[in-house]
Amino acid sequence: MGSITRGTTNPNRLRRADRYLTGVLAPLVRRAYDPLLVDLGFGAAPITAVELWQRARTVRPDVEVMGIEIDPDRVAAAQPHTRPGLSFRCGGFEIPSGSRSPVFVRAFNVLRQYPVEEVPAAWHLACGRLAPNGVLMDGTCDEIGRLATWLCCTVEGPRTFTVSMRPGAFTVPSDVAARLPKALIHRNVPGERVHAFLAAADAAWLANAALSPFGHRQRWTAMCRDLRAAGWPVLHGPHRWRLGELTVSWSAVAPDEPGWRVEG
Repeated sequence: MGSITRGTTNPNRLRRADRYLTGVLAPLVRRAYDPLLVDLGFGAAPITAVELWQRARTVRPDVEVMGIEIDPDRVAAAQPHTRPGLSFRCGGFEIPSGSRSPVFVRAFNVLRQYPVEEVPAAWHLACGRLAPNGVLMDGTCDEIGRLATWLCCTVEGPRTFTVSMRPGAFTVPSDVAARLPKALIHRNVPGERVHAFLAAADAAWLANAALSPFGHRQRWTAMCRDLRAAGWPVLHGPHRWRLGELTVSWSAVAPDEPGWRVEG
């Protein structure tokens, strides 16, 4: 279920999302009864699924990755990359994994190409296929993975929103606005929470300009600390902030309109 997307991809494009999986979400993979991960909409080439398998194995060697694409030609082209623990099949947001329930589904640069009104239904369908406590990551990034954002959703709905930016690849945090997930990209206007959040991040970044000689990492960390002190629900800590990550609770950016929760 879904639509064929452009399928553009590049090596290392999703490295920042993979690093979040092998860091913040690593306990989810370690504790899973069936460590099945899905790369949904892997695109014209299966490189992101291969990289996900390689990186996730550092967390748990018996992890399995299934690359799913709605275009049969792309699935056929990916078959030579099949190996123990890595497979490919045709499908969409219904996650055709047989009787197995994935603990993690990554859908990057997929829903960005859908009408915004179709997003909640896609979340609902994919999250309904997750194992207990499983996570759907709905994200968007630039062509070489320097600027990225993603939502982590459970069967109860979106839980967190993350901005991840390569130090030196931006002028202000709001430069990531063009890479917001579909659920938020049209909400980046005055009066919406996500706009207020990015404006606050810009202000905190500029307020810490004096730290520039010490490097972008120190300045980004100070920005995150200031946002938390100002009352924003900033999660994690300096060990993640130094990577150019900023994660907040979904409530900090969620649209006010109904329909942006996935019912269990």
